[in-house]
Amino acid sequence: MDKYGLICPIRKANPYRRITKALKTSNIADNLLKRKFTEYGPRKVLLTDITYIPYDGKFAYLSTILDAYTKQILAYSLSDSLEVDFVLETINILIKEHGIELTTETLIHSDQGCHYTSMRFIQLVNNRGLRQSMSRRGNCWDNAPQESFFGHMKDEIDVSKCTKYRQVKEIIDDWIGYYNNERYQ
Repeated sequence: MDKYGLICPIRKANPYRRITKALKTSNIADNLLKRKFTEYGPRKVLLTDITYIPYDGKFAYLSTILDAYTKQILAYSLSDSLEVDFVLETINILIKEHGIELTTETLIHSDQGCHYTSMRFIQLVNNRGLRQSMSRRGNCWDNAPQESFFGHMKDEIDVSKCTKYRQVKEIIDDWIGYYNNERYQ
């Protein structure tokens, strides 16, 4: 565990070595989604992930929470740092904006990135009474709608002329507003 409370998996030198249950990180949530994106209805299955947005030799990092049923972005946070705080901020925005619509049946599904296996993230999700689910290592299919969202966004935005973080933020804010309110899903 590092100074931010992150637990990042370390790859073994031998890729053929079997990973035993004793080696697995104890705080990795089971995969409860199993590609059932729309079975539960709105605000029941939420997908979250992070993407990198390169501009002017630097990176901005976008954390989003997507409703798997409506394909709407419910919460997002852009950061110039990859520390865990901006992912926690995304959860807090979700609670602030949609808390009344969330129940103990609401599932937040992610990959096994170190942000989502951090003790701070797990505690925040549990304290809010939400369920956590994670894809198996190296399996992105359960988070496919979230990955698809990032792909569409990167195809449709242009940050190549941005020299400042706030310029990237304005483009992302505008595009997510367009995506949620105007773009055909």
